[in-house]
Amino acid sequence: MLMRFAIDDGWIEHDPAMEVRKIRAHSDGFHTWTEAEIAMFESHWPIGSRARLAFALLLHTAQRRSDVIKMGRQHVNDEFIAVMQQKGKKRIEIPIHTKLRSILDATANDRLTFLITATGAPFTAAGFGNYFRECCDQAGVPAHCSAHGLRKAGSRCLAEAGCTAHQIKAITGHEILSEVERYPRAVDQKQLAASAMAKLETTNT
Repeated sequence: MLMRFAIDDGWIEHDPAMEVRKIRAHSDGFHTWTEAEIAMFESHWPIGSRARLAFALLLHTAQRRSDVIKMGRQHVNDEFIAVMQQKGKKRIEIPIHTKLRSILDATANDRLTFLITATGAPFTAAGFGNYFRECCDQAGVPAHCSAHGLRKAGSRCLAEAGCTAHQIKAITGHEILSEVERYPRAVDQKQLAASAMAKLETTNT
């Protein structure tokens, strides 16, 4: 970006960065919350608090923070909540988890969005990110836990419940199937490993 700016402003004629090879680095991206980290947050923030509502919306809908902050009671229809995802402008309908339903019912709110700031205004994505980080810090949750990590944790929970990649994708709204296929694969690996070790134990006894 700096080199493009320099060219546009007439400082240089050629972008030397174009010849630099991209550094390849493997990363799984945002950390996926563990069950222990989930329990830590839930034990600190009681049902009825704004922090617990934010947490439940992230975990039980497996949506991005930019979509969670726009959710309101007007989007609830029977047992589903409708989401118009900001990324890709895709509309999906998600069944409301019983835990999320109980938290929604226990949290007073007469505004157009479930989540509001201390002054009663809707959150911006960046503002919500800062707010949720503070909630995590107060709960003693490790610094690598983030709002997006709960989206990944929701996907993991779906896989552990036996959902296929297509079923997970129907909830998360991912465009590419391969982005969610890793969750069922990880569960299959764990189950196969447990089965294999059990067979080994039987053979050795």
